[in-house]
Amino acid sequence: MKLLADENIPQASVRQLREAGQDIVSISETDPGISDAGVMQRAHAERRVVVTFDRDYGELVFRRNLPVPAGVLYLRFRLEGPLDVAVCISNLLARKIELEGWFTVADRDQVRQRRLPARSN
Repeated sequence: MKLLADENIPQASVRQLREAGQDIVSISETDPGISDAGVMQRAHAERRVVVTFDRDYGELVFRRNLPVPAGVLYLRFRLEGPLDVAVCISNLLARKIELEGWFTVADRDQVRQRRLPARSN
């Protein structure tokens, strides 16, 4: 699985995930200031799962006719430390929760998923 970390994802978590062997690209490193639509386009082109704290991605995926990424992981919790995202993703993977093909909403206590629309733009 390939991940694309939105700008709001701490770099410490990105580094931790890389050290754990995850294929993750950080928008902060490669395209700071890119629009959310640009993030979606890139994630679609590279078949990556977007990891974000930005709730606008739900609208981008389900209400606009934008290219669909491999998946979206929308994190709905307040950061208590810079490694929280890495811990969350590691826990999801350990629980064998599939992120590709899904819009996943994760908070500290639960995970909800909705199948992504089948658009190939």
